[in-house]
Amino acid sequence: MDFLSVLLPMLFKGLKITLLISVVGIFFGFIIGSVSGYSLQGKNKIAKSIAGIYIWLIRGTPLVVQALYVYYVVPELIHIELSSNLSGIIVISLNSGAFISEIVRGALQAIDPGQKEAGLSLGLSPYQTLRHIIIPPAFKAMLPALFNQFIISVKDTALLSIIVVNEITKQMMNYQAFTYNTIPTYTTGAVFYLVIISLLMLIQKRVEKKLVG
Repeated sequence: MDFLSVLLPMLFKGLKITLLISVVGIFFGFIIGSVSGYSLQGKNKIAKSIAGIYIWLIRGTPLVVQALYVYYVVPELIHIELSSNLSGIIVISLNSGAFISEIVRGALQAIDPGQKEAGLSLGLSPYQTLRHIIIPPAFKAMLPALFNQFIISVKDTALLSIIVVNEITKQMMNYQAFTYNTIPTYTTGAVFYLVIISLLMLIQKRVEKKLVG
């Protein structure tokens, strides 16, 4: 069990990177998804088309391919070097944004049109109606799905090891390559992931319970 004294600190170091990329990625993903989701159910045909193409591109390609493209191809196109962590954040943001857009669209469409009409009849502007009447119940409805997407993004960061992001999976690979302790290394890593994801799922259930209550 002496290997744990070396492996566990590496996994916790990887956890910091994993959570950093996941949290920042889901934050920007929510912004992208909100704009795209609103565009999808809006009347602006140009915005709707752009959002549709974006979602089609992201959902139609594997995350691993997106990571490789952002890390290797994009710097060649813009002539700016991107760090692996920044590339990871961009990938998670774009990927989660495509899925969040559908969550946002569904939540907005679920709001009774009569609420919007009521807001306008009270003299509120379209923006005020959206902000004060439409968004609050829509956000409450989409929160469980957003948390679920966050958990998915945490697990998706494992795929970023392909672009040398030193998250949990990459730390496992680094330790295994150095020690050749394959079975204990990947078994410990799997249990580590299971504990982290289980904790996040418990938090999600508590959040959902409070929302229902």
